[in-house]
Parts: sequence; structure tokens; C-alpha cells
Amino acid sequence: MTLDLIGQLFTIIAPVLLCVGIGYTWARLGRPFDPGFATALVSGIGAPCLIFSALTRAQISTDALGTLAAAGLCCYVGMAVLGLIILRLANLPAHSYLPALMFPNGGNVGLPLCLLAFGNQGLALGIAWFAIGAMGQFTVGISIAAGSFSPRSFARQPLVYTLIIALAFILTGTKPPEFVAKTTEILGGMLIPLMLLSLGASLATLTVTRPGRAFALSLVRLLGGFGVGLVVTWAFGMTGAARGVLLIQSSMPVAIFNYLFALRYEREPADVAGMIIITTLLSFISLPALLLYVLP
Repeated sequence: MTLDLIGQLFTIIAPVLLCVGIGYTWARLGRPFDPGFATALVSGIGAPCLIFSALTRAQISTDALGTLAAAGLCCYVGMAVLGLIILRLANLPAHSYLPALMFPNGGNVGLPLCLLAFGNQGLALGIAWFAIGAMGQFTVGISIAAGSFSPRSFARQPLVYTLIIALAFILTGTKPPEFVAKTTEILGGMLIPLMLLSLGASLATLTVTRPGRAFALSLVRLLGGFGVGLVVTWAFGMTGAARGVLLIQSSMPVAIFNYLFALRYEREPADVAGMIIITTLLSFISLPALLLYVLP
């Protein structure tokens, strides 16, 4: 490994770790941090604005974005199938653990890595994955945890309307008004740092109660996600940044939202919290190897 490559890896990983570390330290010092407010701000304003801004400014063809979105959807379906098989063999309830296996942290950790590794192209492709996953998590994921599906939950998601409006601009080849573009760029800019700080603050409050089970399921999430990503990139013939982004996103740790849903519906929240802690730590340890594999 050359010094240039080591420097490149450090440049990608260090900002993510530092931001998470600041959030963790902030919470450990007892400083005020409202996770509910941060979550509402991210899902209601930050994420829609970043998605709109990145997609309407992206110098990427609609075919490339569509392919990444379709491939991402296949990864989610693949992890759902794998997760159901593993949970059935382990005699564990799907409503408690399947969302955590299906939906990785493609926002808090995935988007910064895609941006730092592949620039604005990587961010736009990463957002295509993130948008599909966010809509799935707030519809399918919450429905699995709740044990029932409500169409109203889908209709209430700002991301749905953001994607429709962004696609209208993209498909017609027009640009949004400059004041709209600037406003969404400014508001969207808060998403990545706020999500990283929120991740760090959340890790400071979570605990592992059944480490054996949490560790085993964590390996399913990380190794299974990477394996499914490899199969999907091969099936779609993906190369370059698109392949790298999909492998990064599909290999991410368990998303924080899975814990919130588990807590809300009393679906083994302690175990899900353990999976978040373990997958996040293992992911940070394995990041150099993952980036070495996906970088051109």
C-alpha cells in the first residue's frame, strides 16, 4: 500500500470518524441534544432538500440514476430474502429483526463516504440509493415492525413528493429557479453533518444486552449486505463509481431508525441497539478494506 493510497483512505475516513466522535463526546459530556428534533429536521427538511438539490444539479444521465435505484431496490429485496431465511432458521421473529437486516445506514455513514470517495457523482448516485431506502424504511420497515401496513404513512413522506418534483425537472431537461436551487442547497447541506453528529450522540446512549445474538445478526447485516451487493453489481454489469457506491451503501451498518421503530413497537429494542453499536464499530474497522476494494 503506497503512501498516496494511505493518504487517500485517511482523507475519506477521518472526516466521518471525527464528526461521529464529536457527536459522541458531546452526548457523553451531558450537553443538550434532542434526537427527536434532529430526526424530524433530517427527515422533514434536510433529506428532501439534499435529494432535490443533488439530483437537479447532478451531471449524470437519468439512465445511470435509474440503474442505481433499481440495483439498490434489488439489494433491499435480496437482504429481505436472506434475512427471512436466517431468522427462520434461528427461530427469531421477523418483526423484531428483519428491518435492521434490510435497511442499512445509507444516510449517516453511506452518503459521506460516497461523497468523499467519488465526489459529486458519488453523492448523486448515493442519494438515489438513499431515497429508495428511506421510502422503504418509512413504509415497509415501519410496517414490519408495527405488524400492519398503512398507505397513509407512504403519503405523508416528504421524500415521495421531492422525488416526483426532482424527476419532473430532470426528465424535462429544465433547471429549477435559482432561488429554489440555492435554498435547497443550503438546507440540504445540513443533512450530512447533522446525521453524523446524531449517530455519535445515539451511540453514546445505546447499550448491548445480548452480545452473542447481536454479534451474529450484525455479521449477517454486514457480510450479507456486501455479498448481495456483489451479486447485484455483477447482475447489472456495474463498473466504476456506480459499482463502488452500491457496494459501499449495501455494506453499511444498521440504521438508527430501526432502533426508533423497535422502541416504538416494543420489538426487542435492546437487541437492535446492540446491532447498531456492533455493526457501526465493525464497519469503521473494515472501512479501509472496503474502500481499497471499491476505489478505482
